[in-house]
Amino acid sequence: MNRRPADTEYPSFYAGYISHVPEEAVLPVLAGQVDLLRRVADSVTEDRETFRYEPGKWSVRELFGHLGDGERVFGFRAFCFSRGEAQPLPIFDQESYVAHADYDRRSLESLVGDWIEVRQVNLALLRRLDGEAWERVGTAAGAPVTVRALAYVMAGHVRHHLKILAERYGVGPGPRV
Repeated sequence: MNRRPADTEYPSFYAGYISHVPEEAVLPVLAGQVDLLRRVADSVTEDRETFRYEPGKWSVRELFGHLGDGERVFGFRAFCFSRGEAQPLPIFDQESYVAHADYDRRSLESLVGDWIEVRQVNLALLRRLDGEAWERVGTAAGAPVTVRALAYVMAGHVRHHLKILAERYGVGPGPRV
């Protein structure tokens, strides 16, 4: 578990997320993101929570809600594949998920709280896996992926969106974790 996934462990559409995680050990990265995301959310003023950097783009709340959706989906995939699931899992249609969630009616604090709870559950699962489980492969969105790669996708997905928050929303993520 303390090595980065090989390029053969995931489809190319995950390469961008995984590239955001150069560390060999992913568990400390995943754990450290809990406090980081809380700090980032705490830096957003209430009047900026529904800000969109351009029409048709997600608000800050929707982006944080999407982080929760992604955490659930990637964590569920890791859970299923770690248990030997042989059935393919469906694509994650992020636009549809956000469109049906009504995240702008929720506080940013509650959205971050949800994400933290799901991350803690995912961390508990990943910490208990043996080496063989980290190597297991399943099919999601029509492509094979290992449990190890999914853990890196979870960490990289958060880093990807923290970068977008900084560049497009003016919300600074602070030190990289």
